[in-house]
Amino acid sequence: MSAGITAVNPVLRVAPASPAEAVAHFAASLAFHADVSDVAAALAADGDPGFVVVDSRSTESWDQGHIPGALHLPTALIPEQAAGLLDRSVPVVTYCWGPGCNGATRAALALARLGYQVKEMLGGFEYWVREGFEFETWEGRERRAADALTAPVDAADCGC
Repeated sequence: MSAGITAVNPVLRVAPASPAEAVAHFAASLAFHADVSDVAAALAADGDPGFVVVDSRSTESWDQGHIPGALHLPTALIPEQAAGLLDRSVPVVTYCWGPGCNGATRAALALARLGYQVKEMLGGFEYWVREGFEFETWEGRERRAADALTAPVDAADCGC
């Protein structure tokens, strides 16, 4: 490397967006996504949370475990069954297996195309279970200890 050239690290190789662009991006992201802990808190509070949770996975996956109170509506069935199961005036939160699966994204897209307001739950069922929230299987309700890598051990929430 010549004396007048300094190396740029991989993080700054592409310059950060302007603050105005960052505001637009992150505000849009929050309009499209919900956090597992926020969904759990809203469902645990007294009264109507103001949204319905939709599990977009297969019946076999649903039986293996799902969020209590969620509606089972596999993505492939959304076009023919959504209108009979969902109220277009109530926002929908979709989820699938976890961060490695885009099934909730596909379900959210299918619902948005039908005129529903929709958000995707980040982390999916995997993070619901890893954060220690109760879930249902075909055998009944279960809860596992929270994974310290995904949820605080000695606090009510992560503080974010």
